[in-house]
Amino acid sequence: VKLQAGDPENLGIWQRCIDLSKAGLQKIYGRLDVRFDHWLGESFYNDRLSGLVDELLGNGIARMSEGAVCVFSDETKKPETDPFKVRNESGWGDFPMIVRKSDGGFNYATTDLATLEYRSSQWKADAVWYVVDHRQSLHFQQLFDVAARLDLDGMDLRHISFGTILGKDGKPLKTRSGDLPQLADLLDEAVAAAGVAVAERSRVETEEERKDLAELIGISAVKFTELAHHRSSDYVFDLEKMLALQGDTAPYLQNAYVRSRSIWRKLGDEAPAELAPVSLAEEQEIHLARLLVRFGEVVPTILDDFRPNLLANYLLEVARAFHSFFEACPVLKAETAVRDSRLSLCELTSRVLKQGLGLLGIQVPERM
Repeated sequence: VKLQAGDPENLGIWQRCIDLSKAGLQKIYGRLDVRFDHWLGESFYNDRLSGLVDELLGNGIARMSEGAVCVFSDETKKPETDPFKVRNESGWGDFPMIVRKSDGGFNYATTDLATLEYRSSQWKADAVWYVVDHRQSLHFQQLFDVAARLDLDGMDLRHISFGTILGKDGKPLKTRSGDLPQLADLLDEAVAAAGVAVAERSRVETEEERKDLAELIGISAVKFTELAHHRSSDYVFDLEKMLALQGDTAPYLQNAYVRSRSIWRKLGDEAPAELAPVSLAEEQEIHLARLLVRFGEVVPTILDDFRPNLLANYLLEVARAFHSFFEACPVLKAETAVRDSRLSLCELTSRVLKQGLGLLGIQVPERM
């Protein structure tokens, strides 16, 4: 309450906490190759909170209840689908959204409403999508309902929920001490495990290259595992499986990309200057080509229900088809016309894998 009232001492402490938190977050986001155009935390909207609550009271959307300001059901929905209703022993009771507590303090529901109002009035936003744990579903149902009553429903408001990360015991992932693991620690574990694999199997020469490759593979493995499952599904955090060169993993896809590029490096100056027309004869060639031409169809489907796993699964199909093609159809030893056609398939495969993984925020190495 003191902080929201502008108390200087509390503001000073708060600002130091903000600076430290932001520096830590930027470090983690940098490793994940995530960038933001705007950093507007909850405090940015503090000056809007009182006016927003007054507006809610003034137009009858909210009312006083036991000293707090609350939004109740507008009674336009069946109780089964009304986020402001809850079933109890005597039937259906009220489950209001509190926008100002009895001590005068605000909460994240108030801030979320102020954020929506700002994005509507200042940014003229067409869409606002929240990627948040599925356990917050009720909060967002209430938030979007109140936004509609405030005439903020011109925006496409969506809660893109996701499931839970589990340990090998099938329970929500925790550290040995029973605490929730920190993302930075999970990334460090993945990079360290990737470093062991790189030291054992990689063909890169210098220590710096091995270190960079371990960072790339480790981060990619975590990202891909998160995105390769349906977003609402729970999944097990298993580093050994994540980093496997065989299976539904980022290293498997990255290895397919490296193989598709290595064939061109072997040719050196003898490589054709332009891609040759593709001529398909073998079953493996036909299957790979059919998958490659589907790339432009697959990408738009991701947004139908915000499912990057559709793209991830498609890329795995491409990689499997490429490995089958690569084993069954000699490239460099084939006669010139066939060789050049198969080189084109290799090049097109590398483009699709690189572009597709790039859309998932995953980089590809040139050597592994």
